Amino acid sequence: MRFASFSVGGHFHYGAVTEEGMIALDDGFPQWPTLLDAVRDNALGELEQAAKGRLASHKVFQYEMVLPNASRILCVGVNFPDRNAEYNDGSVQPEYMSLFPRFASGFTGHERPLIRPPESHKLDYEGEVAIVIGKGGRRIAQADAYDHIAALTLCNEGTIRDWVRHAKFNVTQGKNWDRSGALGPWLVPFSDAAQLDEARIQTHVNGELRQDDTLNRMMFPIRREIEYISTFMTLQPGDIIVTGTPTGAGARFDPPRFLKPGDVVEVSVNGIGTLRNTVEDEAL
Repeated sequence: MRFASFSVGGHFHYGAVTEEGMIALDDGFPQWPTLLDAVRDNALGELEQAAKGRLASHKVFQYEMVLPNASRILCVGVNFPDRNAEYNDGSVQPEYMSLFPRFASGFTGHERPLIRPPESHKLDYEGEVAIVIGKGGRRIAQADAYDHIAALTLCNEGTIRDWVRHAKFNVTQGKNWDRSGALGPWLVPFSDAAQLDEARIQTHVNGELRQDDTLNRMMFPIRREIEYISTFMTLQPGDIIVTGTPTGAGARFDPPRFLKPGDVVEVSVNGIGTLRNTVEDEAL
């Protein structure tokens, strides 16, 4: 079963996704006013039971960023071998992973537009798998790492490329423009290692395949990501880790192929689904 955050007429809800529409669940669980609250309380199983046999309550709705009130989102950079080679700096695989924070305000939902700001037209795409922590912990061993994942979702980790070069030691300002990326469409509960170990990620722009790789080729596998991150910070239920993008982002073409209004970007992973977004200029 899949769970999503959505809105109807400016009112926010969460519920289960069906082929006919959404089954709103939030009204039945006042103790979990948002989907994030349910994740933090390890309640996705209870939501699934509540949705069984019910018909869609909403057939017209808008998807929202899947956990719009997420407080901690960490992203892993340069995590596929070909991505490291794209930098043309002669470096071998690094010993430690690159990390940077993103904030919920930088993301929108499925079928919503990514926003290109007037300050820069170098908006780029990065298709990724994101994991949602369900059980917190510190210094988590790789062997136990998957036990701490509640659910999976998809990310288009939209980036304003020239703004990641504004400073010497960080990329934060290029990674957090309002609604420049997307997280969703939904959460898929995590129950089997194969959901990650056998996953293939693809990104299409206007129907053209731009990114195509398998998660088992990551330089820093997701088990290692959880181990490493939990060494320096206590992971908490509801934390999101965006796990890394394959080669093929627009900045790496010659000439670069940045996103422009009217483009359609689709990030797909078997077993999770497809995150689809258009592109619009910011309305001033």
